[in-house]
Amino acid sequence: MSVTVDDRLWSAVGDPTRRRMLDLLLAGGGGTATTLSGQLPVTRQAVAKHLGVLDRAGLVHGTPSGRERRYEVDEAQLARAVAQLSAVGAAWDARLHRIKRIAEAIQHRQD
Repeated sequence: MSVTVDDRLWSAVGDPTRRRMLDLLLAGGGGTATTLSGQLPVTRQAVAKHLGVLDRAGLVHGTPSGRERRYEVDEAQLARAVAQLSAVGAAWDARLHRIKRIAEAIQHRQD
């Protein structure tokens, strides 16, 4: 069983700060680097870099808002990430189930 994984997408959601940013953007209906930096233990500059990663992965989209950009979550891309995570989880569950069956068969032959 092979699951296609978008490494850029997984790398983007693999960071806890970026996941927290996605949570904040979803809860607040969007935000800027400045508003997010006020809610996170990182600098505005770090938030801007994290937003760049999320933007390149397609998870957020920024639109000009005064001197800043306002970011919103791309819910379709987020759903794609969730679907990939579920598919990978299912693939690993199947692998682990096969390993368990093999171990049980070996144990049964030894008894």
